[in-house]
Amino acid sequence: MSILFAILLFSILIFVHELGHFVAAKLSGVQVNEFSMFMGPALFKKQVGETLYSIRCIPLGGYCAMEGEDQDTENPRSFQKAAWWKRFIILAAGSAMNFVAGLLIFLIVFAPAKQFVTPVIADAEPGCTVVSETGLHIGDRILKIDGERIYESSDVSMILSVNPGDIHDVVVERGGEKIILEDLRMEKHIFGEETTPRFGFSFSVEKATLGSKLQYVWNSAVNVARSVRLSLQMLFRGQAGFGDVSGPVGIVQIMTETAENSERVSDALRNMLYFGGFIAVNLAIMNLLPIPALDGGRIVGLLLTTAIEKITSKKLDPKYEGYIHGAGMVLLLGLMAVILFKDIFTIFKR
Repeated sequence: MSILFAILLFSILIFVHELGHFVAAKLSGVQVNEFSMFMGPALFKKQVGETLYSIRCIPLGGYCAMEGEDQDTENPRSFQKAAWWKRFIILAAGSAMNFVAGLLIFLIVFAPAKQFVTPVIADAEPGCTVVSETGLHIGDRILKIDGERIYESSDVSMILSVNPGDIHDVVVERGGEKIILEDLRMEKHIFGEETTPRFGFSFSVEKATLGSKLQYVWNSAVNVARSVRLSLQMLFRGQAGFGDVSGPVGIVQIMTETAENSERVSDALRNMLYFGGFIAVNLAIMNLLPIPALDGGRIVGLLLTTAIEKITSKKLDPKYEGYIHGAGMVLLLGLMAVILFKDIFTIFKR
C-alpha cells in the first residue's frame, strides 16, 4: 500500500505541474491540442472543443501539447504567436503550481502540530564547550551559520554537515541584538557512557499558533528550495557523487521505507505526505534550472530570442530552439534511464 501511495502521490504532483501549463495556456488564449494524464497508450480519450483529453496507461507524468510549441504555424492562437510575457507565464506556471501544492501539503502535515522545536538554545550539558562565555549562550536564537540562514532547528545539523569542520561563523540574536561569533569552535564530544558524539546542547520548544504554523509551512518550503542549491553545490564540490542521486524509483523506495519504519499508520501517512511536499517543491525548483528541455531552459531561450528579435527586428525560426530542447530531452532521458537502473540495482543489491 505504501508503494502504491508513493507512486500515486508522485504521479499526481507531475500531473499538477502539467495542469499549471494547461490552465495558463487556456487563460492566455493559446490553443491546447491535447492534455494527458500519465504517459503511454491511451486508455480513455475524449475530444472537447479543440482539446483532446486523455488518460494513459503508464502512471507517470503527463503532458500539455500546445499548438506551435516548438515550431511556427499560421494559427494565430499558437504558442509562438502569443506575447512573450504570456509565454513566460505559461512556462513558469507548472513550477508555480508545484510550489503551491508543496505549501498545501506542508499545511496539511503541520496543521495538527501542538508545538515546534525552535533554533533557540534551551540548555547545555556539563562539559559542553559550544555553550560558554565566548560561545553560544542559553537563550540565543541561531540566525545564521556560515552565511546560511537557519529557519528550523534541524537546519543547524544540515548546514554543519554541508560545511564540515569544527570552525564556523555563527550569527545569533541575543537580548534583541544580533551578535556575530566569528571562528566559533563547534566540536562534538562523548557525554557519559554514550558512544555517539554530540554538541551537548538542546533547543527550546514553543507552542504552535496559527501564525507559527503558517510561518513553519513557508519556512519548510523555502528550506526545501535551498536544499536543491546545496545539493547541486555538493555535487560540484565533490562532496556528493552519482551514487547519492536518486530518481523516481529511489524516491519511492525511500518513502516506503520511511512509512514502514513509522510506529503508527497516521505517522506513516504524515511522513509520506511530508515527502510529497518535499518532492513538489523540488520539482518546482528543478524545472526552473536553465537546462534545455526543462521549463527553466525554455524560459532562458524565450528571454534570449525576445531580446535578439527586439534588437535585430527579425523573427527567429523557433525550430532551432526546438532542436536544442530536443537534444536536451534526449540527454535527460538518458540520464534518467541510467539513474533508474542504478536505483533498481541498489534495491536488488540489498
